[in-house]
Amino acid sequence: MKIKEWAEEDRPREKMLLKGVSSLSEAELLAILISSGNSNETAVQLSQRILNTVDNNLNALAKLTIQELISGFKGIGEAKAITICAALELGKRRNLADPIFRQSIRSSHDAYALFHPLLCDLPYEELWIALTNRAGKVIGKNRISQGGIGETSADLRIILKMAITALATGIILCHNHPSGNTRPSSQDDSLTKRLHKAAELLEINLLDHIILCEESYFSYADEGRLAL
Repeated sequence: MKIKEWAEEDRPREKMLLKGVSSLSEAELLAILISSGNSNETAVQLSQRILNTVDNNLNALAKLTIQELISGFKGIGEAKAITICAALELGKRRNLADPIFRQSIRSSHDAYALFHPLLCDLPYEELWIALTNRAGKVIGKNRISQGGIGETSADLRIILKMAITALATGIILCHNHPSGNTRPSSQDDSLTKRLHKAAELLEINLLDHIILCEESYFSYADEGRLAL
């Protein structure tokens, strides 16, 4: 039976989309790389046979040369052998790479320090968000809008969509006041209130709204004004 004749949830690519990459076996992952098998085997069956020859050990598989893959397995040509070797090399380099450093936000000053380099010198307003996980680490930072000298606008749908896509549990809102006055405007209060209510419905916390100036800032959280 060809892979196309399998149930959709059993095909490697479709299975990855439906259930996530971790649901795939090593043979299924290898089958995605080689794409097709030979006249007698599907890509998954061929992948299983390749893995069986190295006792299902990926480190042993990585020791096979391009020529050994080509000569040892019907259906593996130069392009497929190169793809396998390249993927295994990427895996090796990933293990050697430094882990991703994610900045933690534990106070309004941390949030101010995060945004200050981006906003402190601008002659116009920009609105940004930082997205955090349950551990308070920043997993995303996005500019939402750019405005004039006096104000900028915000689309709550865009903010919440970004948070949902990133699986964030927290949002920190920040915009600058080029005037140097940290006092919130009525529009700032309204935005904070609306985003707090909308995020709460999605079980996402609005952690703070920072109004940033060059040498000072205002924090809605510090002032107890997030819910208003």
